[in-house]
Amino acid sequence: MTQPFTETQLPRQWWMWAIVALPVAVAVWGFVEQIILGRPFGNKPAPDFAIYALITLMALIVWLLFAIRLDSWVDESGVHYRFVPFHLRPRSIAWSEVTQVHVRSYRPIPEYGGWGIRYGFRNGWAYNMSGRSGLQLVLRSGKKILIGTRRPDELKAYLTSIGKGSTP
Repeated sequence: MTQPFTETQLPRQWWMWAIVALPVAVAVWGFVEQIILGRPFGNKPAPDFAIYALITLMALIVWLLFAIRLDSWVDESGVHYRFVPFHLRPRSIAWSEVTQVHVRSYRPIPEYGGWGIRYGFRNGWAYNMSGRSGLQLVLRSGKKILIGTRRPDELKAYLTSIGKGSTP
């Protein structure tokens, strides 16, 4: 029995952290000024409950960025993936359900509208964190699923080693 191909992907995009940093900094500044120091924040200060709500929202967004990850593994029984924290349990697709499997390059924005858990009308579901390579599955039902990978060459080699590699 061959060792499974496993991969865990974390958000690495600097621009995502940059987009979040400014609103978090403003929320923290407002919280310190108005709640801790007791000085109204801005010319028309929001009520304290709004500051608490904003700081809570920012904390949840930061938590999400640290918690989110895509775990995937491929073995002789099938393909398994979990997009934490959105999937409570791993999802599995048995090889008997798969009619086509191949590693391919794709364009995240035009094909799926970006990264994350996405749906493209022509291309089906995508589970991806970053990059432009993924494991494309076509199921017996006609459903298409793409699972992103940062290690396409290793995944291709693994699929070939278990007799599952194919071309589109």
